[in-house]
Amino acid sequence: MTNTDESSPKRKLRAVFMGSPDFAVPSLHAVHQHCDLRLVVSQPDRPAGRGRKLKPPAVKVAAEALGVPVVQPTKVRKGRLAALLQDADPEIIVVTAYGRILGRDVLELPKYGCVNVHASLLPRWRGAAPIQRAVLSGDAETGVAIMKMDIGCDTGPVYRLASTPIGAEETSGALFERLASFGGDVLGEFLAAFPDVPPPQDQAELDGEPVHAAKLDKAEGEVDWSTSQRRVIDHIRGMDPWPCAWTKRSPDEGKAEGKAVILKLTGGGASDWSRPEGASPGQVLGVDDQGMHVCAGDGVVRVATVQAPGKRRMAPRDYAAGQPFAEGERLGLADA
Repeated sequence: MTNTDESSPKRKLRAVFMGSPDFAVPSLHAVHQHCDLRLVVSQPDRPAGRGRKLKPPAVKVAAEALGVPVVQPTKVRKGRLAALLQDADPEIIVVTAYGRILGRDVLELPKYGCVNVHASLLPRWRGAAPIQRAVLSGDAETGVAIMKMDIGCDTGPVYRLASTPIGAEETSGALFERLASFGGDVLGEFLAAFPDVPPPQDQAELDGEPVHAAKLDKAEGEVDWSTSQRRVIDHIRGMDPWPCAWTKRSPDEGKAEGKAVILKLTGGGASDWSRPEGASPGQVLGVDDQGMHVCAGDGVVRVATVQAPGKRRMAPRDYAAGQPFAEGERLGLADA
């Protein structure tokens, strides 16, 4: 006699998870909870720290703690990765921040395709740095998208969007941690219902226009003090923790011979100091227990910590005790 009891547990889908950094660990746990997780694919161990010792990706460490087999292919060549995955016989592959482009042979291998957890409200911020770009642009909200992957860069149809506000002084690093957990929760809810979910929507049907989230580079960290107070604040928090916002201090003020001093800047927000009439962008008005107060294009920015080359992060008051700012000194004018 056939058992038609609707309360019987749903069979878990056979799954492979692909991911590498800390951001992907909550997603790994969601797949482990809701699927029959057969295999985890992560990037190879990389040299890290001063000793340049090999360090495993966070996903590898977490997967081994769960007792799930892990493979770390050095190259994703056509046909080889798909062959590696076939033995696991996945019905679904879940990808979160794996860090490599997948070929059509992998995307089409599982019955239900490959599902990606992307840290933005697609189609806005497709690409490598969606979290940082959202903060840098002063977006009021962001979120995660559960997307069926296609051959393009974050262009596939979307199963679900889940939004969350961005704090006015929230850094990219803090938002990374929050979205990692948030993304794991959203993925878990999705997998608990899958495959009994509505079909994914083409991104052309979603609100907003496609915007590319280009990868950051160190040069982009330089602060442009001529922009608005809000823009400077967003820049400092968006570049935290990497590459970190920075500004130049001229050799005379920085007490370095012939070379500008590069100061890294973190933390802070809108200053309660008034902008004097005739003050210039980048002008340091002073330091106090709250930080360093610097003129922007239309207001004053408070910087919570500074870091000189070869030194630790410190309060601006402590830095200025040894490297005092001259009256009327402006940042960002020297040639590095």
